[in-house]
Amino acid sequence: MQKGFERADIQPVIDDLAQNNWQSDDRFAECYARYRLQKGFGAVAIRYELSQKGIDVALNTLNDVLLTIADDWLDLLTHVYRKKYGDIAPITCHDWSKRSRFLLQRGFSSSQITQFAKKLRFIYS
Repeated sequence: MQKGFERADIQPVIDDLAQNNWQSDDRFAECYARYRLQKGFGAVAIRYELSQKGIDVALNTLNDVLLTIADDWLDLLTHVYRKKYGDIAPITCHDWSKRSRFLLQRGFSSSQITQFAKKLRFIYS
């Protein structure tokens, strides 16, 4: 439509592409999720970004895709944390609250972040 074509002319072409599986929202979602995971973003952020792009992938389908791509969320979360903050060393609760907010903004769930903190046990009181 931005190029001046009418909606009535566009829709049959898009439908034909989808029918022949040349255009697939699921395939786009998988490629996009893989790209964002490589950039260090979590499932929450990826789901939100896809919804902002108008991709309505079934939740189960997206969860399957994300679990297939991200073998272990804890490994990804650890990688993102180390890239930002360096080696994992004991920190204060105040510092942890700042760092956990960063991880939340990257799209990791609070349960994943809590699991990360418990596993490493690196927070001072």
